[in-house]
Amino acid sequence: MSEPTADRSADVADAVVDIAIVGSGFAGLGAAVRLAQAGRNDFVILEKGESLGGTWRDNTYPGCACDVQSHLYSFSFAPNPNWTRLFAQQPEIRAYLEDIADRYGLRARIRFRSTVVAAEWGGRHWTVRMADGTSITARVLVWGTGALHEPSIPDIAGLDEFAGTVFHSARWNHDHDLRGKRVAVLGTGASAIQFVPAIQPGVARLTVFQRTAPWVLPKPDRAVSPLWRRIYRAAPGVQKLQRALIYARNESLLTGFRKPRRMAVVEKFARGYLDRKFADRPDLKAKLTPDFTIGCKRILLSSDYYPALKQPNVEVVTEKVVRVTPTAVVTADGVEHEVDTIILGTGFKVADGLGRSVRITGRDGVDLADAWRSGMQGFLGTTIAGFPNLVTLTGPNTGLGHSSMIYMIESQTNYLLDALRLIDENGAVAIDTRRDRQDAFNATLQGEFAGSVWTQGGCASWYLDEHGRNRTLWPSHTFTFRRRTRKVRPADHELLA
Repeated sequence: MSEPTADRSADVADAVVDIAIVGSGFAGLGAAVRLAQAGRNDFVILEKGESLGGTWRDNTYPGCACDVQSHLYSFSFAPNPNWTRLFAQQPEIRAYLEDIADRYGLRARIRFRSTVVAAEWGGRHWTVRMADGTSITARVLVWGTGALHEPSIPDIAGLDEFAGTVFHSARWNHDHDLRGKRVAVLGTGASAIQFVPAIQPGVARLTVFQRTAPWVLPKPDRAVSPLWRRIYRAAPGVQKLQRALIYARNESLLTGFRKPRRMAVVEKFARGYLDRKFADRPDLKAKLTPDFTIGCKRILLSSDYYPALKQPNVEVVTEKVVRVTPTAVVTADGVEHEVDTIILGTGFKVADGLGRSVRITGRDGVDLADAWRSGMQGFLGTTIAGFPNLVTLTGPNTGLGHSSMIYMIESQTNYLLDALRLIDENGAVAIDTRRDRQDAFNATLQGEFAGSVWTQGGCASWYLDEHGRNRTLWPSHTFTFRRRTRKVRPADHELLA
């Protein structure tokens, strides 16, 4: 499957379009399909990479897979009866997105190697500027880059002077052979628990530096048999029912996040899993026992992470990493851990927000970074007061800890389409969110976090920004979000002539 050549993108450089979409992952492609289905075909997709896929293009580390069930982690309008596992792995998800682009004729609409560096509202349209000096003029700007695309590199003294090989899990160095190497892994989050078991058998020594022990549950994954795949192809309603059942089961977990006492059963199960796996290793069990209520941070799913940590070539270090020398990682106890390779499993810059990675200028010359100086916030995570005709898919407070982000993206595209309808029917130039309605919405939303597992007991996680507010998660059921985004309430916005 070939990608467009470099000179093909020139035909849309400095173009004027109705809608510019930034990103070609699930959010960008999902919005593009829905726009095309609604007859709104005057759009371009701006993609910084050389191919599509977003998160599932960038993350190619060994063992990379989704922690949401395949039937739910896909578009409702494009079910895939051919998933080979209950939890799809990265190559299969990437292939699904490639198929979406081809099936809906989107590939020719993507301008690859187009890194957006700035966007300015000019009163009637957005001017979107790229790193190569070209620009796009668009009435509507749809930001669909998602949150998991900018790796978080830890500020550790000496890291730049390490003589060996260093790379982040989201920028996996496939040319670097790990066999026989002494490898350090910094971080024990969702990526690390997948690649650690994958690389452990081949390395000479694996030292896992753990800052906080995560809660881990066994992953109920298995292959989907050819028979079931034939059934899904022959009777799509069966797969649709399966999707509905998975959705309902996942939503039932939300009550536990909102009422921590109800998480006691889940935590007991997780402790039992830990006890069983490390009954013969009490020293390791102590290191791997979390000190926070389950659900405060993302619950991780893996059936091979714990077994990998018990192998004789693995050491778990809980002392704080203080610096790196050309040949070692040094911890607070003064121990120098000699290594050849450092892999950063340190996650992404999630709570930093869009305004700090790209300069976005709205009405009256207001910079988004300034508007978000006290924390990123929007209205339903989809619009931002003072930034007309800007739609942020997977924007502030749309993240989930229990279900599929694809469901949220589809909800937001409903809002996008209805906003466009409202603009056109009223002969307006743009729609902007009323600041008082946005402030009231966020006050209510932050109030919903009170007493939840995300705030109880001084919970600290990447869900929180530098001010300690949860700007990442949606604190309620996803069907309430779907209901709120089904139609635009005119009173929440103002139409600009």
